[in-house]
Amino acid sequence: MSGVRIAVLISGGGTNLQALIDAVETRDIKGKIALVISNKRDAYGLVRAEKHGIETMVLEKETYGFRERRDAALLEILQEKKIDLIVLAGYLAILPSIIINAFPNRVMNIHPSLIPSFCGNGYYGEKVHEEALKRGIKVTGATVHFVNEVTDGGPIILQETVEVDFEDDVKSLQEKVLEAEHKILPLAVKLFAEEKLEVVGNRVKIEEVKK
Repeated sequence: MSGVRIAVLISGGGTNLQALIDAVETRDIKGKIALVISNKRDAYGLVRAEKHGIETMVLEKETYGFRERRDAALLEILQEKKIDLIVLAGYLAILPSIIINAFPNRVMNIHPSLIPSFCGNGYYGEKVHEEALKRGIKVTGATVHFVNEVTDGGPIILQETVEVDFEDDVKSLQEKVLEAEHKILPLAVKLFAEEKLEVVGNRVKIEEVKK
């Protein structure tokens, strides 16, 4: 694979997107972020992309109308841009089946917990950390996984642990987990670009991990 072509889907500030941009620009990831797509026009991640000369697209119902039309437009642009890998980096929308089926084991998501804890329908953003603190866990973390049609149910690629201190609140815990996300998401993409990931059933075999 002579340079993987990546599309990053976002909904917010894009700090994970920035981590990917940095890894691409330092050539740690052998590839190119060919497109950044947001379902929210005011997402700051779009500004980050534009600052680095990356093409952006806003996919919202005000522009495209019915969901089926938006889904078809998304698939068309991904195929037109010859995308090899889709990365969901804080994308707060359900990815349609037509995309998942068209890109099997080529869609990654970053989740702010150690799956299978605090994941699945309704677990996103601050709610993940609120529930973790409410349960009183001592260790949490972040997970990168491939996406299938089960929410947070796809094969796990990488996980990074984070200690939960007694003094932590939602904000401080979120910040610590974000640091873990910024570490493992670029690494997962790097491994994909170097063809070092193999999906066997619902498990991922990783060759020669070099951090």
